Amino acid sequence: MPRTDSINSISGESTRVEPGVGAVAPPDGDGEVLLQRDGSLARIILNRPQALNALTHGMIRAIAKALTEWADDPAVHTVLLTGSGDRALCAGGDIVSIYRDARTAFGDDPHENDRFWADEYTLNAQIKRYPKPFVALMDRIVLGGGVGLSGHASHRVVTERTRLGMPETTIGFVPDVGGSYLYSRIPGELGTHLALTAATMTGADAITLGLADSFVDSAQLDCLVDALKRMSAADAIAEHAATVVPPGPLLGERPWIDECYAGDDLPVIIDRLQKSSVAAARAAATAILAKSPTAVTVTLESLRRARNLGTLEEVLEQEYRVSLRMVAGHDVIEGIRAQVIDKDRTPRWQPSTLDAVSDTDVHAHFAPLGDRELRLPRPRDFEPTPTTE
Repeated sequence: MPRTDSINSISGESTRVEPGVGAVAPPDGDGEVLLQRDGSLARIILNRPQALNALTHGMIRAIAKALTEWADDPAVHTVLLTGSGDRALCAGGDIVSIYRDARTAFGDDPHENDRFWADEYTLNAQIKRYPKPFVALMDRIVLGGGVGLSGHASHRVVTERTRLGMPETTIGFVPDVGGSYLYSRIPGELGTHLALTAATMTGADAITLGLADSFVDSAQLDCLVDALKRMSAADAIAEHAATVVPPGPLLGERPWIDECYAGDDLPVIIDRLQKSSVAAARAAATAILAKSPTAVTVTLESLRRARNLGTLEEVLEQEYRVSLRMVAGHDVIEGIRAQVIDKDRTPRWQPSTLDAVSDTDVHAHFAPLGDRELRLPRPRDFEPTPTTE
């Protein structure tokens, strides 16, 4: 979902579609997402650089529609996802719109956030099961919803400038867009640490932890894009990827992380972190305790449950239940207010302590939604399309 600093924009439907060979729009086109064709390469360019390419509902719908059309187009061999500007691929969802829609839930459209997440999570699954090579250039900032667009791609490329993370707990929310699927499958408890603290990782970390596939120096990205127009995704990436990935700093922290984050009891985890001889562990405890007690407790439960779910689709359906329950509560709106709207950085969480969050409260976030359930196609329901690889 979101980034945790200022995004001040309104959801829109504007897109710019450029079909056909040679119809390449300039990178400063006026649509929120640019859809371009260059020979056999189809491009998705997120185009809200002033908002770090934060996702609006209109962008999600436009991307899903284009992917559906390109899947059946034999002239399209590869899809490429990039972001406009020099700061981010995508810093998440447009949380100002989420805040506004939640605040007006009793007014014009009480179900807009429901539809936003349903469409976004459906798109995440569509990318995971896409029948053609889907290349995501995860350069610079990649947060929340940006991870949902790129982290499920078939070819995930990071650089020395990548900063990737799921910052949701900072605003009283939980990792979504399949983030609990990805983080629950990271070796040991590194994913638990990242989710609860909202810490970011480097591109090298992402390779090591299984959230990316290839490391390409940022100076080579233009050459890689050009190569994708002429050859298969696998060959183009192999030609430009580093043969030796620089070491990621997170793996060296794994011993204390695995020891402290073991188990399902968050107060026990906090106690271990606070008593650790490792300064980073004590800092992690401080970071977690500053966040919404409900959000971090539900996040831990989400990760543990996600480990036992077999497919991304099952996890996304679980995340949908949790997301709707979270946004209907107090802390998401309060967290966005404190971080983005008023920017006082002093959220008033309800409840304000971990011991006030009951098991009943936590489990209620995972209860079935009845007629409101999100029901995604299972992998066997996706019809494969012949690819070039």
